[in-house]
Amino acid sequence: MRSLLRGLLALLVLLPAVSMAAPRIGVVTMEPGPSYWERFGHNAILVDAGDGSEPILYNYGFFDFDEPGFLVNFLRGHMRYRLVGMPMSRDLAYYREVGRGVTLQWLDMPVEAARELDAFLRWNAQPENAYYAYDYFTDNCSTRVRDALDRALDGALNRQLTGRSQGVTYRMEALRLGGGLPWMGLGMHLGLADYADRPLSRWDEAFVPMRLRASLREVRTAQGTPLVVSEETLLEHRLPLPPVDPPRWWPRFLLVGLVLAVGAAWLGRRRPRALAGAALGFWLLNGLAGLGLLALWTLTTHKAAFGNENLLLASPLALALLPGAWAMLRGRRPGAAFGPLLMLVFVSAALAVFIGFLPFRPQDNLDWILLLLPVHFALWRVMAPPPVPEPAPAGNPG
Repeated sequence: MRSLLRGLLALLVLLPAVSMAAPRIGVVTMEPGPSYWERFGHNAILVDAGDGSEPILYNYGFFDFDEPGFLVNFLRGHMRYRLVGMPMSRDLAYYREVGRGVTLQWLDMPVEAARELDAFLRWNAQPENAYYAYDYFTDNCSTRVRDALDRALDGALNRQLTGRSQGVTYRMEALRLGGGLPWMGLGMHLGLADYADRPLSRWDEAFVPMRLRASLREVRTAQGTPLVVSEETLLEHRLPLPPVDPPRWWPRFLLVGLVLAVGAAWLGRRRPRALAGAALGFWLLNGLAGLGLLALWTLTTHKAAFGNENLLLASPLALALLPGAWAMLRGRRPGAAFGPLLMLVFVSAALAVFIGFLPFRPQDNLDWILLLLPVHFALWRVMAPPPVPEPAPAGNPG
C-alpha cells in the first residue's frame, strides 16, 4: 500500500510537468532542384510533439497541376497553393530521391509560443483553411513560414529584419536562382518591371528559403540568446548549388546587339531582300514579346510586371512593320506609313535610354537596351525608304 501511495504521489507531481510540455519547433530548408518550380528552394515548419510520435512537417508549397484551369490561372497570376501537414519521413522521401539537400534548424521558442504555433498550423492545415492566393515574391511557401513564426514570436522577426538590407532585389534573386534555365532567366528578366529593382530588407528577401535560413541564424530571443539553438543536415545536397551572385549578361547582350546591327547594315547594302526577311522575323518576335508584356500589365495580377519599360524596346508597334517587310522581301516598295512607323519604333526604343536616367524609374533594363537598341537603329537607318521625288512641274507651251 505504501508503494502504491508513493507511486500515486509521484504521478501527481509529474502531471503538471506533462501538462506544461511544449512541442519542439524547427525550420526545414530544402536546397534548389533542377525543375523550374524547384529553382528557388523550399522550406517548411517542423513540429515535434515530444510524445514519441513522428514529427509533422507543415509545408505551404503544395499545388495541383491537374486543377481545372491551372495554366490559365497561372498565366493570369491567380495561383492557389495550400498548406499540408504530413509525417517528416514521408515528405523528405522525394528530396532524398532527387538529391536535394535538407537542413533543420531547431528554434528556442517560449512554451506558449510553441503551443500557439502548433495550434495555428493544425487549424491552418484543415482543408477549409489550407488554400491561399500565391504571389511569387510576397506570399509564397517561404513568406508563409516566416509570417507564422513571426506571429508566434509576437513580431520579433519583423522587428529585427525589417530595418536591415543587403542591397539585393527581387530581380537579382530571380536571375541568380532562375538563370540556370536560360528560358526562365531571360523571360523573368524581360518581364519584370521596376517593382523588382528596389532594394529589399532582410524581411522581404525571406521569400527565398535559403535567405530566411540565413536570417534566422542572426535573430535573437527576448533574452538576447540565439533563436536557432542547433542546426543539422538531414540530407546531403548532391546537385550543383546556385551561384552566389546574379549573372552578368550585359557584355554578351552588347556584343550580340552590335553584331546584329553590323550584319543588318551589311545586308542592307549587299542583299536588301535577305535583310527584309531577317527584319520580318525580328519584328515578329519583337512585337509578340511586346504583346506579352502588355498582357502581363493589363490582363493579369502580376504586379511585378506592371509599367514595364521594356515595352519601349519590345514594342507591339513592330507588328505594324510586317507588311512593309513582306513587300520588300518580294522586291516591292513598302507603303507610305512604313517609314514613319519604322522611325517611331526606333524613337520608342531610344526613349528607354532617356527614362533610364530618371530617378523615379529605377528599372534595371540595361541588358535589353544594349541588345535591342543597336538593332532598331540599324534597321531604321538601312530600311527607311527614301522619299518619293515630287514630279517636276510641267513646262509652259512654246
